[in-house]
Amino acid sequence: MFRQLREDIAIVKEKDPAARSSFEILLTYSGLKAVRSYRRAHWFYTHKFYTIARIISQRARHKTGIEIHPGAQIGKGLFIDHGMGVVIGETTIIGDNCLLYQGVTLGGTGKDKGKRHPTLGDNVMVGAGAKVLGPINIGNNVKVAANAVVLKDIPDNCTAVGVPARIARREGQKVEQDLDQIHIPDLNMQDITKLQCAVRCLRREITELENQKESAGKAE
Repeated sequence: MFRQLREDIAIVKEKDPAARSSFEILLTYSGLKAVRSYRRAHWFYTHKFYTIARIISQRARHKTGIEIHPGAQIGKGLFIDHGMGVVIGETTIIGDNCLLYQGVTLGGTGKDKGKRHPTLGDNVMVGAGAKVLGPINIGNNVKVAANAVVLKDIPDNCTAVGVPARIARREGQKVEQDLDQIHIPDLNMQDITKLQCAVRCLRREITELENQKESAGKAE
């Protein structure tokens, strides 16, 4: 138990530059408190004490603003930064060393039974306000940009951007797991730029055709 606590505190120190001391992290970090409560609740859930598990998770929700269903499967090294408004559904699976920001939802899309929540691989970062919905698979080393809505599978080493999210692939390079959510591709702006270029080309062609028509009329 104490070894797990030390590992959790070490993860916070590694990923949050504002963390000053282990004592401060232990007393004030809501993400750490939520994850610790989840582990207790998950133990009761796996031993079929479902009501006790839900009571623990709901108490943690009231204290931290983070709701983690005790049935979720979470690997080691999860860090929830700030965390207010984070929701992790019952059949969610999260790999090792993942990072979630405030307002993240790992949720379902309806009332289907069975696996209905996302599966996240290792070293996944989900930005503030992002929604990952349904029984989809998010690969290893993936970044989900802030406020993105992911509805389809994302392969390894990619960045998902937009509503609905699309992939901005970084071929041959691992997506770095830093805290930067600003320097990400704007795929919508890229599309707009392409459309603007296409419109300029069409205008030039129309102008050339009009000039040719005028020249032909004068020649006649």
